[in-house]
Amino acid sequence: MNRMNIPTRIFPIGIQNFEQLRTLNYVYVDKTDLIYQLTHTNIVYFLSRPRRFGKSLLISTLKAYFEGKKQLFDGLAMEQLEKDWEAYPVLHLSFATARYNEAQDLHLFLDDQLGEWEQQYGIDAPSQSYDLRFKHIIRQAHKQTGKEVVVLIDEYDAPLLDAGSNEPLRKELRIIMRKFFSPLKDCTEILRFLFITGITKFSQMSIFSELNSLYNISMMPQYATLCGITQAELLSGFQPEIEALAAHNEETYEEAIDHLKRMYDGYHFCDGAEGVYNPFSIINVLTEQRYTSYWYGTGTPTFLIELLRERKLLLKELEQSQATVQSFDRSTDTLTDPLPVLYQSGYLTIKGYRNGIYTLGYPNDEVRYGFLNSLLPSMVGHSQMESEISLIPMMQALETGDLDACLTRLRAFISSIPYELKSDNESRFETICYILFSLMGQFVQTQVKTAAGRADVVITNASYVYLFELKVDATPDEALAQIESKGYAIPYEAGDRTVVKVGVCYDSATRTITQWKGV
Repeated sequence: MNRMNIPTRIFPIGIQNFEQLRTLNYVYVDKTDLIYQLTHTNIVYFLSRPRRFGKSLLISTLKAYFEGKKQLFDGLAMEQLEKDWEAYPVLHLSFATARYNEAQDLHLFLDDQLGEWEQQYGIDAPSQSYDLRFKHIIRQAHKQTGKEVVVLIDEYDAPLLDAGSNEPLRKELRIIMRKFFSPLKDCTEILRFLFITGITKFSQMSIFSELNSLYNISMMPQYATLCGITQAELLSGFQPEIEALAAHNEETYEEAIDHLKRMYDGYHFCDGAEGVYNPFSIINVLTEQRYTSYWYGTGTPTFLIELLRERKLLLKELEQSQATVQSFDRSTDTLTDPLPVLYQSGYLTIKGYRNGIYTLGYPNDEVRYGFLNSLLPSMVGHSQMESEISLIPMMQALETGDLDACLTRLRAFISSIPYELKSDNESRFETICYILFSLMGQFVQTQVKTAAGRADVVITNASYVYLFELKVDATPDEALAQIESKGYAIPYEAGDRTVVKVGVCYDSATRTITQWKGV
């Protein structure tokens, strides 16, 4: 294998502290021009971005800027933009540093943080309630320094996400947090800057109900690339590492760029905005020089998988979900609607916009395959490893055109699903087939529109196009007749691939595949 030495530059994997990153000379993608614009436009902000997308580093950069640490910005855009470098008192709070399995965990966290600030500003007899203590700290910081106060709050929603679908706990946590944040409205006249980040967007009727002036920039085009790496930033800032990645994987430079784009690009945070790469995945793939799931591998919230299963959301609907702008601002407090949670968490992103309607879909292959891998065990009752092992011979059979071998193994797989997870519903059978074929690496589409109808499943690989019509309690000939009468094969007949029409029958009594026929 042709290998190139890994470049010696150090990427900040696990480093979210701007001062540490700059002092130790880690690679940094310069966003300080946007930060300067942000800090000189408004005072109170909210930003929603998925996990591990650079929110904490952004907060840390803001902290260093407002503390007047000019030397950390040498060589960056901020060096030329900022002339005054005034230092302000900064109150920085990250809810991501603790776990919240019960309300007492949040009480302990807030008490500890407030205690640190009280010690810093010499407050000897703090008030008992969190809101009064926080208000006193802000006013004391202003009084002692003579400067307006900067408040930076990172991952505000971490306690609510930890609570998952435990609604009584979520309600208790919301009450605590609403009271804690309430002084911010009364202190706005002495605030220089307030910046709050999270994964889920705030609800105006929830934790920040009194902060009606909070400027939500989550879908503002001028800040769409504030977190994440653009195509231009990737090409201009990471060429040596991409060349090494290409050599290590026996690709050309152009093939490596295309591979990175398919795997990690594709996040759009407003209509018409430039797409961005997942920064966590990029710095990991360029360090390890192998394509795999980095961001997705850090874990999918269990409550999200549970929510999808409970809501019986079909995956074919998920890939082409449609939403209005009101959908994005819908409250996620009760976690009853998967769509805003999936978008805000980074599992879906904006793919198109027309006439006030957004089309959503998976950002890239890392998310698509990772999501399906996470969902499969809950649907078939097998572990992820068991499912992956079963998929290998099915994948090999499809690639060589051995339809019988593939469907024999598919029947065995479906027959092994626990009875309570099975269904006589054609849509559920179709969904399971969709997940399985997707994870085999095939290009899979469901409910594909044609001039006369919708093909159930279309699977495309290098040599074959398989047109599947799935029927419950019918015969393969009936399924094949529908393929013919509806002309499902016509769009594919002019290509170089062999077109295989397949009728598959699912028996509602035995709840497995009974017959199939391919022509």
